[in-house]
Amino acid sequence: MIAVQNITKEFAIPHEKTKTLFHKLTSVFRPAYEYEKLFALRNVSFHVEGGEFVGVIGRNGSGKTTLLRILAGIYYPTSGSYTINGEISPFLDIGVGFQGDFSCRDNIYISGALLGFSRREIDSRFKQIMEFAELERFADAKLEKLSTGMRVRLAFAIAIISDAPVLLVDEVLAVGDTLFQQKCRREFWKFKASGKTVLFVSHDAATINEYCDRALVMEGGQVVHESDPGQAISYYEKTILRL
Repeated sequence: MIAVQNITKEFAIPHEKTKTLFHKLTSVFRPAYEYEKLFALRNVSFHVEGGEFVGVIGRNGSGKTTLLRILAGIYYPTSGSYTINGEISPFLDIGVGFQGDFSCRDNIYISGALLGFSRREIDSRFKQIMEFAELERFADAKLEKLSTGMRVRLAFAIAIISDAPVLLVDEVLAVGDTLFQQKCRREFWKFKASGKTVLFVSHDAATINEYCDRALVMEGGQVVHESDPGQAISYYEKTILRL
């Protein structure tokens, strides 16, 4: 369902060359910055079969989120390629694009449109979204008047309305309070039971172990280990974290 072949992603990190006002004035016709190459990903290859839950675990800066953003079409790889057979729904940075001075209702329609839904499709899902977020009374309240937890619940409820067979998930099960997290987890068990294909990034070893059929360990922009979740977590803790 997902095939990744030798993906590399390089970023250019600017460093100011001139530190003092004198240097700035005398270097007006010279480049003000020099650039350092940063490889966020290096020759990453793997595949995900249809209906598989595959976890990705690694330290901050290991390349996990960059990988998902490439697969979601947000970044382009510097080299390498990937194929995804089917429509995707990315669960990345949920709530991005929310407008605080708009109502919950307006934000649902805006976010739904960004996900590719028509107004009629959002109409048919509106009640479902509000019920899942437990915000039925606040449909016409401005988003900025809601608590952070309420906004997160709304964001998650919008994110899960997609019927796409492939999901790209980045650390979204730690949202809201304990009861809402339990609801989110039940929703992910429904995804698993329905045969969706999921690439799931998380720092939480217990969550990787709970849902995933297989797990990748990333370090330094590379996949350094691939196995069943239990073995992958053991490798991560002993080899990467050195616990």
